Amino acid sequence: MTIISNIENIFNPKSWGLPKEAIDGLAERLRNVWSQFHNLFKTKRKDTSENAYVYMRGLLTMDTERNYANIARRVNSIEDDGQNLQQFMSDSPWEAKPVFQKIQSEVSKRPELTGGVLILDESADERSGNKSAGASRQYLGRFGKVDMGQVGVVLGYTVDGLWMMLDTRIYLPKNWFTRSYSWLWQKLHIPANTRFQTKQKLGLELILNTQVNFEAVVFDSFYGDDHWFRIRLDSNHKLYMGEIRNYIKVYLHMPVLGVPPNSTIRHRGRPFSRRRVVSDEKPISVTEAIQHMQFRSVTVRHSERGLIKFFCAALRVWIVTKEGYMIEEWLFVRREPDGTYKFALSNAPADTPLEKLAYWQASRYFIERTIQDAKSEAGWDELVAQKYRAWMHHAALVALTLWFIAETKLDWKQQFPRDPSLSLQMDLDVLPSLSMANIRELLKAVLPLKQLSSTLARRLVIKHLVARSRSISSRLKACRSQNVVNVNLQI
Repeated sequence: MTIISNIENIFNPKSWGLPKEAIDGLAERLRNVWSQFHNLFKTKRKDTSENAYVYMRGLLTMDTERNYANIARRVNSIEDDGQNLQQFMSDSPWEAKPVFQKIQSEVSKRPELTGGVLILDESADERSGNKSAGASRQYLGRFGKVDMGQVGVVLGYTVDGLWMMLDTRIYLPKNWFTRSYSWLWQKLHIPANTRFQTKQKLGLELILNTQVNFEAVVFDSFYGDDHWFRIRLDSNHKLYMGEIRNYIKVYLHMPVLGVPPNSTIRHRGRPFSRRRVVSDEKPISVTEAIQHMQFRSVTVRHSERGLIKFFCAALRVWIVTKEGYMIEEWLFVRREPDGTYKFALSNAPADTPLEKLAYWQASRYFIERTIQDAKSEAGWDELVAQKYRAWMHHAALVALTLWFIAETKLDWKQQFPRDPSLSLQMDLDVLPSLSMANIRELLKAVLPLKQLSSTLARRLVIKHLVARSRSISSRLKACRSQNVVNVNLQI
């Protein structure tokens, strides 16, 4: 009887925090999230905010080919050609920035979501040509190669096992600011006041403008290697943990800086003006610094696969930039199972525990989950529109769907706690949490997509054939008219 009771409990939805009332209210929950934002999708001329809800539904309940026509047909009406949705996403003047700001505001309203970790990263997608906003031959980190594509600078956020996208900007390479691209700026509706910004400057802007109260920001070596980027964060009193490459040079003891006296031997060149190291201390690579560090095992967090532990160490070091700035930082080193090392620098106070440094460094994992959910589950990489505005609108609504998922996870965890005995029955310390795919599956049940009947299918095919016939007829008439003109000119 005990075994039967356990089996019944294991497959009881309530035991997993999924009672019927939670699932039945999921459609209303999505509608409520949209309603909190719907004023941001209005324009001065008309209210087309319902299109945002339709688009969100399509992203969450469809699995592939989430383009304008398919979303309109599967969510609105089988006979909807998607023109209204396309106009709303590609041409309507509503701004994406207030949507991101509102997401951040909603996160900040929840006390349990404050004090998390910001994560700065990039998201790249391949493109077949350079006719999409920002498309150019550039390094695409997702694919590990230089190719034609678009890159977005992404600001993610993680706290208590949740992750979300707070903001993003499309990166416009330098060649997009040359005269040869001016016609594309008009065609793709790129704002005329847009100025070139490096990815580091875009990232810094996203971090400094966020409304969320965060503990630290983490980023990879593309940003971590940039001394200017880290100095700007430090001067704005933002704690960071930035990965670096192994060639970065550090001092193990604080060097003495000064302007060297002009030697009488030095006959040529301008006199020294910048500060530089005048002491005998020599910098060493971070790889060489390993021999001066004491490694130990640190538990980072609990996961469904067990305790996550890292073998790591930290050491106070100093870095001197070419401009003569000196930075005192933590050098954090993590030893990987294959014997390689990962390096990072942090401006955390000198009394920061190693466990905290390790936790921050490990938090970069969650930007991978954020971008994976955005693309695999919400169709971020399925955008086929070329315009700048379409890219920003699409990204904003993808971020809103991720916020809907994160808030749903949090609310259900609080309102419908799981049966504590499940962990014992499953012989797990930590049960697997709900995934975005899980919630999407439930949403499909309460918000089913439109199904195509044979009658509607025939009607759509005929409508398509009529449209093609009219288009062909129009082109033939234009050709005949052009031929008549040419004949008259010859006469």
